[in-house]
Amino acid sequence: MDTFIPSSAKAHEPGLVAASVYAQGRRLRDIAIEEAGAWAGKDGSIVWIGLCEPSIGLLRRVQAQLHLHELAIEDASKAHQYPKVEQYGDALFVVARTAQVIDGRIAFGETHIFVGKGYVVSVRHGPSSSYRAVREQVESCPASLARGEDYILYSILDFIVDNYAPVVESVQGEVDALEDGVLNKTLSESAVDRLYSLRRELLRLRKTVAPLVDVCRRLEHADEELIEPQMQPLFRDVSDHIRRVQEDIDSLREVLAFAFEASLMAGQAQQNAITRKLAAWAAILAVPTAVAGIYGMNFQNMPELQWKYGYYAVIGVIAVLCGWLYLRFKRLGWL
Repeated sequence: MDTFIPSSAKAHEPGLVAASVYAQGRRLRDIAIEEAGAWAGKDGSIVWIGLCEPSIGLLRRVQAQLHLHELAIEDASKAHQYPKVEQYGDALFVVARTAQVIDGRIAFGETHIFVGKGYVVSVRHGPSSSYRAVREQVESCPASLARGEDYILYSILDFIVDNYAPVVESVQGEVDALEDGVLNKTLSESAVDRLYSLRRELLRLRKTVAPLVDVCRRLEHADEELIEPQMQPLFRDVSDHIRRVQEDIDSLREVLAFAFEASLMAGQAQQNAITRKLAAWAAILAVPTAVAGIYGMNFQNMPELQWKYGYYAVIGVIAVLCGWLYLRFKRLGWL
């Protein structure tokens, strides 16, 4: 059995993050892509290759070593796949969507995972947390790593689902701020735009998360030749985590819907208040306008025109009527 060899000769090939071989739960050494096939064919050894936006040439080299299915390679070379799990002979091809907050927006990526006898290959596209943390965590527990390829697949999926939580928490903070703004005052136009944007992003996040429930369910009930029976409950645990994330997303979307409705109602109430105020002032101003219109007709036989105090009397009547209307509207809450 080979002993551990430090990773001094690790290749810095574009697209290749890590390529290591494990046996009995312990890392033996880093390997070149051209060594993957030989190591994967040895009993008790597992080759774990991590790729990040690899070139088609690199994927073809991995395919040649591990005999990956052509259709799966075509899918892995493109970053527009729907979350799914497919079986190719005695191998599995799993697609999961990732999410990450970048500059205040939710960005989405994909991870494609090949799992077969003696190997696991993960291919990342787009925004995603590095799986180095998964590798370090698994390597720190040889007993768990010794459970084989299925455990590595579970660890990657669990890591992807766990990384949904920070995204949801980030949105939660914005939603709380928007909700407080609605309760205190009417939302500004920019806040309403952000509300729409958050609802749209949450809908995309839900479409990203929801299909993984079916993926994990299929892995949980997969044939013994594909997934070890003792490993199947772990995928049920991942499904439970996904459902909790779904519930949080649905709750946030309901809060945003309430915030929008409340903002709309507050805006309508504000418009009604302005309309009442304008109507009240229009009624008050109608009094002097009407009086001025009467005395602007220039008729000769208007007794008040010859009265010494006529002007003062008319001004007084206007002032009294306007004052009475003002007090009346004030009591009604229109002013």
